[in-house]
Amino acid sequence: MADPRFYDNRGPFTLGELCAKAGAARPEGADAGAPVYDVAGLAQAGPPHLSFFDHARAKGDFEATRAGWCLVREKVPPENAPAGTILIPCASVAHAFAAAARLFYPEHGLDVRAQETPVHPDAQLDEGVVLAPGVVVGPGAEIGARTRIGAHAVIGRGVTIGRDCEIGPNVTLAFAHLGDEVFVCPGARIGSPGFGFASGPRGHTAIPQLGRVIIQDRAEIGANTTIDRGALADTVIGEGTKIDNLVQIGHNSTLGRHCIMAGQAGVSGSVTFGDFVIVGGNTGFADHASAGDFARFAGMSGVNGHMPGGKDYGGITARPVREWQREMFALAKLARGSKRPKDE
Repeated sequence: MADPRFYDNRGPFTLGELCAKAGAARPEGADAGAPVYDVAGLAQAGPPHLSFFDHARAKGDFEATRAGWCLVREKVPPENAPAGTILIPCASVAHAFAAAARLFYPEHGLDVRAQETPVHPDAQLDEGVVLAPGVVVGPGAEIGARTRIGAHAVIGRGVTIGRDCEIGPNVTLAFAHLGDEVFVCPGARIGSPGFGFASGPRGHTAIPQLGRVIIQDRAEIGANTTIDRGALADTVIGEGTKIDNLVQIGHNSTLGRHCIMAGQAGVSGSVTFGDFVIVGGNTGFADHASAGDFARFAGMSGVNGHMPGGKDYGGITARPVREWQREMFALAKLARGSKRPKDE
């Protein structure tokens, strides 16, 4: 569910209104006038909420959901509905959910609003906060004691920053909560919309990104790094994790405690790291990839699927590092053996 510090819910809407907006037929026997109060992920939804199920990897959450209504593909039989949940079949779950979410949250994009003073009167600044020239602090923002904010940084509506943090110049923080002693280098962009679209013959429709970014205590974020907020859940950076410059963290991803990511590494959406994961520069993680505790990845690796913890990996696609090295050695030997002597 969307955090009211950041998002304004325009609901409730009736089931009939939502079905019409989403282009889905109202389920037979369902009350068109039933109020729907919000959209939510399968794991977070309750009886007043509309959710969606579109991928087999979410089957466990679907079977356990408490959502009152759930958008599903047309081929999902009604008898597969979890107890208390009414299924709403539709041709495209992504397009239907995007339309419903926009109805609840029409202002879901960037945190842009007018204010008469650089520091909004509703913002709360604790003792010893330092603001350099040009800083903008939005309504409802909270900044903890002794935190210092660099020149021309923008702290959006509802953002919370803990104690003893350092926020560099030209940083933007939106839809985010930061713990204590967090260090953010210049130019970082935290809380931008996740890269999520419903695609079809007419192009690509943006799916509202209604989650947050959570950065825990003593994390460090490198210069010009970008961390996208979640779609419905949160993007989480664990305690003590260190992220280098020019790193991309996609929406709904979770990095555990004390991880390290070197420069120009990239994480797609819904990636999960355990604790103490180490990632070399230019390494990329495909969506829904995961790495267990103490996994380590050589630079320029390409990671897909689950990588068990406690091991070293390298290559594209990433595999145990000794296996990768043996393959590289064998290829080099084969290449040398295939050389022909020059014609005399």
